[in-house]
Amino acid sequence: MTILKLLLLLSFLFPAMVDCLVRHYNFRVVLTNTTKLCSTKPIVTVNGHFPGPTLYAREDDNVIVRVTNHVAYNLTIHWHGIRQLQTGWADGPAYVTQCPIQPGKNFVYNFTLTGQRGTLLWHAHISWLRATVHGAIVILPKKSLPYPFPKPHREKIIILGEWWKADVEAVVNQATQAGMPPNVSDAHTINGFPGPFPNCSSQGYTLHVKSGKTYLLRIVNAALNDELFFKIAGHNLTVVEADAAYTKPFETDTIFVSPGQTTNAILKANQPIGKYLIVISPFMDAPIGFDNSTSSSTLRYKLDYNTTTPSNLETTTILTTIPPQNATPITKTFMDSLKSLNSIQYPTKVPLIVDHSLLFTIGVGLNPCDTCASGFKLVGNINNVSFVMPSIALLEAHYHNIKGIFTDDFPVKPPVAFNYTGTSPANIQTMNGTRLYRLSYNSSVQIVLQGTAVIAPESHPTHLHGFNFYVIGSGLGNFDPVEDPKWFNLVDPVERNTIGVPTAGWTAIRFRADNPGIWFLHCHLEVHTTWGLKMAFIVDNGFGPNESLPPPPNDLPQC
Repeated sequence: MTILKLLLLLSFLFPAMVDCLVRHYNFRVVLTNTTKLCSTKPIVTVNGHFPGPTLYAREDDNVIVRVTNHVAYNLTIHWHGIRQLQTGWADGPAYVTQCPIQPGKNFVYNFTLTGQRGTLLWHAHISWLRATVHGAIVILPKKSLPYPFPKPHREKIIILGEWWKADVEAVVNQATQAGMPPNVSDAHTINGFPGPFPNCSSQGYTLHVKSGKTYLLRIVNAALNDELFFKIAGHNLTVVEADAAYTKPFETDTIFVSPGQTTNAILKANQPIGKYLIVISPFMDAPIGFDNSTSSSTLRYKLDYNTTTPSNLETTTILTTIPPQNATPITKTFMDSLKSLNSIQYPTKVPLIVDHSLLFTIGVGLNPCDTCASGFKLVGNINNVSFVMPSIALLEAHYHNIKGIFTDDFPVKPPVAFNYTGTSPANIQTMNGTRLYRLSYNSSVQIVLQGTAVIAPESHPTHLHGFNFYVIGSGLGNFDPVEDPKWFNLVDPVERNTIGVPTAGWTAIRFRADNPGIWFLHCHLEVHTTWGLKMAFIVDNGFGPNESLPPPPNDLPQC
């Protein structure tokens, strides 16, 4: 037995002896018939589970995941929110950091959880497969470090999702051919269950609690296209983390999470013994089509028959009100309440000096389409550029200096200024291209994400790969470069990896480009990503091996 193998064996037998471990996981991507959704149609899953397995690790652990593709689709897995410091080859977006894993092939993702702790998610990052190929990541703090809040008695994972009765790949392919929006989902799910639903006997997920105990709920929005509210009847929740970054605690009765976001909240089981309704419902403050269904599950107190007499509370479910679908004030109050912990142990390191100041307009346009029945197709864009995915991975082209795959001339601002949240310009056609923006190593970046009213204004949850960023400001209407920065929060802004750009409004973020490689920025509404609402950054190497992108792994998939 080698020294390494011996160390791993001892660390699993005696976990207190070794704090930093290597965590091995095997992901087998297969077709599964599921009954929890009252459907016998096969869905793509990992290890036969929906949602997929939860990855557990500690801060600074090395994680090794072997993914074997047993389905007919090309596939990649993205570790959403993992910084991937010097492991950009393991990030996972198809044709950005890697070519996809082809049917019958496999790939080993190898990365270290450097300086991160909390709840994140993993999901497929090609086409719409993440509808069912997703799961949670739980990064525990180092053994020597407690939570910065009272330790809960138990922890529960709550994964929110969407469900289509049809094959999601067929749904998106049909929409692409028509050039129109795809069919919305048929139900929302909680841990894979839709709850009571027409023609479905499933009663949904049950969260069991004991009176007097506290629970850390790790809430993950794995939905494709819907921002969601989360409520538990009769109970308030104390938010302590967002996107694997600790926050100043605050109490609320409604959690708001966009696709790709996570929120940790403390639940106190302090209500009378009984059953309480848990509901998730969509948020949409724009006049466009979306899945307006509400999904429910149940929180149920475990009876102690030594001290509790059974009563009708066991069978009566206590209800709650559902936020209006256009409850913008609730979303704003929740988002404004999120502040970084900014403690001595977890300081806020927002850049105070900006090297790159970027204005990105994000929205939808309309381009000619010869194959579409209407002659036009809806497209997404950033600064009027609809991103075209390359035929080989951008990171490989960058590393091997392959010419003709992309350019580094992405515009720093819209090519034509207009009233972004007012009347649409006469020409709403976009440019197509694989255009990237180049950043020098360790430079500081500010991006103002400006929503537009072209076609229709709506919220855009936007995800940046490879970095956490600080949300320093947001507002409605057009960003004012003179007045709005006066109100930026540079003291304790929330730290995230995914942030919503409000309908007909803007959000400003800052980060430091200390991670060499190529990193995707895109709307996390899958419909908009499909339409081209995405771009990527090149972060150049710094000095020496610790500031440079390592060579690709030997088993990197080929296109």
